[in-house]
Amino acid sequence: MAITHAQLESATEALALALKFDRPADSVLHDFFRAHRALGARDRAFIADAVYGVLRRKRTVDHLAAGGTPRRLLLAWLVRAQGVSVRELAALLKADEQAWLVRVKAAPLESLPLAVQAELPDWVVDRLRATLAGPEIVALARALNQPAPLDLRVNTLRATREDVLAGLAASGIAAEAAPYSPVGVRAKGRPAINHHPLFENGALEVQDEGSQLLGFLVAPRRHDLVVDFCAGAGGKSLMLGALMRSHGRIYAFDVSSARLNRLKPRLKRSGLSNIHPRPIRNENDLAVKRLAGKIDRVLVDAPCSGLGTLRRNPDLKWRQSPQSVAELRLKQAAILRAAAGLVKPGGRLVYATFSLLAEENEDIVAAFLAEHVDFQQLDCAAILREARVPLDTGLFFRVFPHLHGTDGFFAAVMARA
Repeated sequence: MAITHAQLESATEALALALKFDRPADSVLHDFFRAHRALGARDRAFIADAVYGVLRRKRTVDHLAAGGTPRRLLLAWLVRAQGVSVRELAALLKADEQAWLVRVKAAPLESLPLAVQAELPDWVVDRLRATLAGPEIVALARALNQPAPLDLRVNTLRATREDVLAGLAASGIAAEAAPYSPVGVRAKGRPAINHHPLFENGALEVQDEGSQLLGFLVAPRRHDLVVDFCAGAGGKSLMLGALMRSHGRIYAFDVSSARLNRLKPRLKRSGLSNIHPRPIRNENDLAVKRLAGKIDRVLVDAPCSGLGTLRRNPDLKWRQSPQSVAELRLKQAAILRAAAGLVKPGGRLVYATFSLLAEENEDIVAAFLAEHVDFQQLDCAAILREARVPLDTGLFFRVFPHLHGTDGFFAAVMARA
């Protein structure tokens, strides 16, 4: 379909707003579409693809457009990333743009610096070099630049995975069992799942497979007391509740009431009765302190840079900085210390992030264990093996999009003596 002048102008306007990096790109697009209600479905799809496309390939288009205007970044992305010919765009170009765009189309991209090849900020690549070789950084980055598949979790309180796969197939949705999670399903393409009967009756939830695997590391027993310390909208709480067959008790803590409110309709659909959302002011809230030493399983899905989720949130790599990561590290350490105080003797503490950086992951765990001699690290591979999950990433849990097809996740499991 030919690109129209109105589409190019609207995409340029939306991109200029997203490139301010003062809030998430999905929020920018939501507000933009709300302010431009006359845009049709095809217009919206083009604008969203263009904005996310430029954000994914920003290092390359910056190089090609020599740090030009949002319009030039968008044109460079169209001809080099999307394969649109200069001739196709000729009617939309200004007087000085056609010759420039011909040069962009022909510009060599060989021998670019590693960070440009990886479409990542220099500081992120510098940190990744500590654990990954250059070719693997590029492989990881290319996977992060691909849109994520639609991963679903079967609510085993409502259905079996076989039933769900059969139900999806009967409605024309192609899907298959996820490779690692025993309750995971990976849909092909981007089907609209939110109005599917299996979703509406609570048999399905949208959840990345890497996130699902964290539930098997927590491994709650049926009558345990559990705390999901940074519960957000409750995806992991819902999985833990299903693993417990709606027995025991799960406290879903979060400092954002708005995030917890998004759990309410999901909880209603799920049929679970063992999850109790609780907003807290901070990690030292009285509601937290009252549970000191009483909890069997504590999950800390800590606030982090989110660099493992760039398939979904490509703008995050431009909105984070070494300074923001340094601030996050202080918060991560404080939350982990507070959460550890809840764990009873013999209980389990799981620290997780969707970061790729050792300073938010292994370094936080090492510092914690050095200060808390009553905690010992457990082998994630052994725990997953016991849960019949066919995945061995070693002592720590680490998954990556280029190796496992998941978002980038990290976890460490510790037990209190």
